Amino acid sequence: MSVCHDHESAAELRGVTVRFGAQTVLENVNLKIPCQGVTALVGPNGAGKSTLLSALLNLVPYTGEIVYHNHYKNGRKAPLFGLAPQRLTFDADAPVTVLEFLCLADQRRPLWLGRRKDCVDRARRALELTNAGRLARRPIGVLSGGELKRVLLAAALRNDPDILLLDEPAAGMDAQGEEVFCDLLDRLSAERSVTVLWVSHDLSAVARHADYVIALRRRVLLEGPPHEVLTPDAVTSLYGLMAIGQEPAHCDDCDDQKPHLHLDRD
Repeated sequence: MSVCHDHESAAELRGVTVRFGAQTVLENVNLKIPCQGVTALVGPNGAGKSTLLSALLNLVPYTGEIVYHNHYKNGRKAPLFGLAPQRLTFDADAPVTVLEFLCLADQRRPLWLGRRKDCVDRARRALELTNAGRLARRPIGVLSGGELKRVLLAAALRNDPDILLLDEPAAGMDAQGEEVFCDLLDRLSAERSVTVLWVSHDLSAVARHADYVIALRRRVLLEGPPHEVLTPDAVTSLYGLMAIGQEPAHCDDCDDQKPHLHLDRD
């Protein structure tokens, strides 16, 4: 894993801008992602949260600069990323088990020729990390929503990443399942010293589980510890009318989860 020093960030975005045609999705984004711990990325639909993850992964063209400050294992100058996406599109009738799914990305030969032992070992370790070891032989098409989320997290952890990107990892879960999932993130962050960047609309969960919060609406509006960023005034400023109950309009190209704004007050 990467070695963090005091006051060091895992990654820094300097003036990052992303445009799709005439539409500016991210504009002059300047931020530092703290090394290790859980950093939450919050903001309304269409704020550019998923696009920011794509920029970190170099999946979209951008202007500006993304700099990594730590020295990573094996002497790499850039971190190894793990990504747990919002959703997975696949043929639910395909005869692929969870273990086979996790091995797909690690081996070039077809699965019907067998699975490499190192791939299987990594997959099993990742499933155990997410308390999903019992699912190894289950067909992936029969998993519940919560089970699939655990498998996607296991896939993201499979190669021992330095930075873990989570795009709405608990979306669609009930409250109990979401809390269990967030507790699992806390444990993974503490035990594996990984930097977690977590996109979430559930501000109550963010207030309980994040170490640092970045509020994004095309630009960075606020950042800091949860108790400083998630104040009622700041949330209203970030979400506008949504903060007092107006549902966002649907956007096929944007994040599609409605924000949960029930903040706990002690």
